[in-house]
Amino acid sequence: MSLKNKTIFITGASRGIGLAIAERCARDGANIVIAAKSVTEDSRLGGTIHTAAEAVEAAGGQALAVQCDIRDEANVEAAVAQAVERFGGIDAVVNNASAIYPRGTADVPMKRYDLMHGVNGRGTFLVTQKCLPHLEKAENPHILVLSPPLDMRPLWFGPHVAYTSAKYQMSLCVLGWGEEFKGRIAANAIWPRTAVATAAISNVLANDEAMKTCRKPEILADTAYAVLNKPAKEFTGNFLIDDTFLYSEGVTDFDQYSVEPGTDLLPDFFVPEEDEAPTPPGVKIMDLSGLAG
Repeated sequence: MSLKNKTIFITGASRGIGLAIAERCARDGANIVIAAKSVTEDSRLGGTIHTAAEAVEAAGGQALAVQCDIRDEANVEAAVAQAVERFGGIDAVVNNASAIYPRGTADVPMKRYDLMHGVNGRGTFLVTQKCLPHLEKAENPHILVLSPPLDMRPLWFGPHVAYTSAKYQMSLCVLGWGEEFKGRIAANAIWPRTAVATAAISNVLANDEAMKTCRKPEILADTAYAVLNKPAKEFTGNFLIDDTFLYSEGVTDFDQYSVEPGTDLLPDFFVPEEDEAPTPPGVKIMDLSGLAG
């Protein structure tokens, strides 16, 4: 299968994981709708919808850059309308946009709480709802969400209940849509086993040595690409960890995704205990079990 001439609506695609997914799909000749807020570059983060559009076209795709705040219903409706006017429909929506602020209860300003819940849960639901009439007309329609398996261990809630509850809203949408649209529209979630080297994570880790323990966004781009090429009527309702899924698809070289090949990797939040890392040469995940609550 191929994504050639398919239209992929990607939120938060001006940089990082969203942009990597956009570029990977563009290599097939896909049409990419870059729905994000950034029209002027932030020195801490880099990238705008316009630089992303240039990257997509350089990779071989067609791009539509749309400034869009996914918390705003009118904004989302306008972005979807522009996508359909330009490309004639929507074949897949990738809910990548997310807000993160992993702090304890006393340290979360309500402005941050509202941002996380507005972008993560509400934004994912809103974007998908507005794309839905067009997905229903598509040949192989997919909803893809960058969200974790619903691992309900208290250790994921205790340190940052506001962030966890906001992120899990995205996963709850996948759980529901996998059942609601079964046999019609695929709904799946993908999640990284390790920290991923993005500008946002760089600001959290705050040093170059820590960034060497991350993987590149391309691992999620390859994961997303493989999922979007699956038959929608059959492959749905899955919560996929990137390397486990890619290993099942025949990928064995995971050093290609490491910022510093051979370095032990920093585990991400929310990876279930039972989901063990694949064991080809080069995969070494830091053991942080002694730090878990």
